[in-house]
Amino acid sequence: MAITDQVEQLIEAPIESLGYELVGVEYIQGGPDAILRIYIDAEQGIGIEDCEKVSHQISGVLDVEEPIRSAYMLEVSSPGFDRPLFKARDFERFAGAEVKISMKLPVQGRRNFTGVLQGFSDGEVLIEVDGEIYALPLAKLAKARLVA
Repeated sequence: MAITDQVEQLIEAPIESLGYELVGVEYIQGGPDAILRIYIDAEQGIGIEDCEKVSHQISGVLDVEEPIRSAYMLEVSSPGFDRPLFKARDFERFAGAEVKISMKLPVQGRRNFTGVLQGFSDGEVLIEVDGEIYALPLAKLAKARLVA
């Protein structure tokens, strides 16, 4: 199981108990400092106080459970205008929006797609680029974001 999946399982319930939605988890390794970035959202939006509250709550869980054994920096953030998309529900929710998607490996000879999100079906993200619909396997996405 990927580190991001392990972290998500550990922190989703504590975040929801505080009244927030867990949008997604990124774990970025590179250089001397790794970053564990947690995206949260709420109907009223997210402020610094919200990020601090969630950070305090989940840092204890992460310290006890230790899904990441090396040093890392914990960041709790709002998804922002260029909201990252992680789960099937995100691709369904934002159908009709403009998105930018990067793949881990090329699909039909390309790794980057910018177009209109058409939704999600059978494990694939559907995106229209220049009048053509591409079905991109969710498991092979590197990154997906709304275009602000």
